[in-house]
Amino acid sequence: MVDKNDEKILNLIQTDGRLSVKRIGQALSLSGPAISQRLANLKDEGIIRGYRADIDLNKLDLSVRAFVQVDVSPDKKSRFYEFVKPISNVLECNVVTGPYSMLLKVAFQVPEELDDLINKLQRFGKTNTLMVFSTPVRQRGFFYEIN
Repeated sequence: MVDKNDEKILNLIQTDGRLSVKRIGQALSLSGPAISQRLANLKDEGIIRGYRADIDLNKLDLSVRAFVQVDVSPDKKSRFYEFVKPISNVLECNVVTGPYSMLLKVAFQVPEELDDLINKLQRFGKTNTLMVFSTPVRQRGFFYEIN
């Protein structure tokens, strides 16, 4: 269970994952060892899974983005997961409700690469593709409201 100090720590490191223990301690008026212990506990509990850079996909020329829905039958799920896991262009794979069982978030340099993936995915079931025009709210963490 997280307390208010843990919530503040999580808010801070989601904003800047490179903040030093010292800076976090200063922001919370806690000692460095206290912050280190809290971070270790949050990691041990699986709340903090890792630290990642926020990368601008456009700067990497990955401006073709889409959500691909795939209707995968239960007997094909394990093969489907094996197929999509190693594809670096698949940014996320979510199991969802509705007429499609999977929702993939993908990014490519050119539309032909997306088309190629969709053609390969169709062996697992029916697909539907939603092209992304813009992202006014970028991916972000969950932030606690601190009073």
